[in-house]
Amino acid sequence: MKIVKLLLVSLIVLSQTATAQKAINKIVIKTPMAVCDACKDKIETYIMREEGISSVNVDIHKHTTTVVYITDRITDEDIKALLATLGFDADDVTAEETSIKRLPKCCQKDLTKKPAVDSAAVKKP
Repeated sequence: MKIVKLLLVSLIVLSQTATAQKAINKIVIKTPMAVCDACKDKIETYIMREEGISSVNVDIHKHTTTVVYITDRITDEDIKALLATLGFDADDVTAEETSIKRLPKCCQKDLTKKPAVDSAAVKKP
């Protein structure tokens, strides 16, 4: 009888752990500075090293990075911060200036340019 109870308990425990699934999410991030294969490889290699990342795909033609990840280990904002640390703008997160300088020349944005000012928005005295 003890063996039957033990088997039933172990069967219930195993069925509970089998049904518990991890929440997986997919995010598409705009990465306008990723324009060459070197940057594609850099992003994919670096991001895949992080815990909770299932897959990374950089599309240099659409300037997007698609990441599949486990939500209880990493967040959208963490992934965007990783891209910024690498030197790439990620949606609304701006790349770190020192990291931009380490990118290939074709992928570096011009840091000396100031944002354009709309002349209609400027009040004249």
